[in-house]
Amino acid sequence: MVDTKNLDPKFNPFKPRPKKETQIKKMIAVVSGKGGVGKSTVSALLATHAQRAGYQTGIIDGDIIGPSMGHLFNIHQPLFGDDAGIQPGVTETGIKLVTSNMLVPNETTPILWRGALITNAVKDFYTEVIWEELDLMVLDMPPGTGDIALTVFQNLPITGIIIVTSPQDLVSMIVSKAVEMANKMNVPIIGIIENFSYFVCDDCDKVHYPFGSSKGKMLSEKYNIPLLGQLPINPLINELADQGRIEEVESEDFTWLIETIMEA
Repeated sequence: MVDTKNLDPKFNPFKPRPKKETQIKKMIAVVSGKGGVGKSTVSALLATHAQRAGYQTGIIDGDIIGPSMGHLFNIHQPLFGDDAGIQPGVTETGIKLVTSNMLVPNETTPILWRGALITNAVKDFYTEVIWEELDLMVLDMPPGTGDIALTVFQNLPITGIIIVTSPQDLVSMIVSKAVEMANKMNVPIIGIIENFSYFVCDDCDKVHYPFGSSKGKMLSEKYNIPLLGQLPINPLINELADQGRIEEVESEDFTWLIETIMEA
């Protein structure tokens, strides 16, 4: 019988609990209202720069149907586990990683699961993997406000979320849904990152806005949420990501972001 008198008041026996070896100081969920805004790349670069800054970092690829983290970090081996638990993959710089691509024979094998299996997989990545001690866990969420977002916000110890957007009006409208969902579920919002904000011409050094003027500042003011950064279009990042070399990217934007996140 459980001794309820001496329990931590935050203890909830119904919430999933990790392995005893797992100690995670901060868990940040990276979300977006829709796909195509570069959320997974932002997640990967946040983890990369956190690890480079000396924080032991892990990544849960929560996009079970459309996983991309294995490719970004050139991790292709299957997961290994025994009675003690599952061992995560480890990238070249030491980032610990779990993605659903590590559960199938090859990257092109589709995950043909229904909703309950998908949401349980995200919880299992948290509870069944031996993460050991991490300063930061980055949880790359699927787009939208569906089952996985509900499961994560209700069951995992999220420190806060970062919302990734891009300048288009349509994206800004859909991101508003993510903000409203987080507010209704009492999940702290660390801030907004606007991706694909601009690019700098190689020949004239002029700044161009291919998707129109920034909407990040408008969203920040509307919801009283910090605008953490406006990231440029950078072909080098795309090239390295395609080659599985995302850890080679160095960006002052993300160096600053990491310190902001770790202080949150």
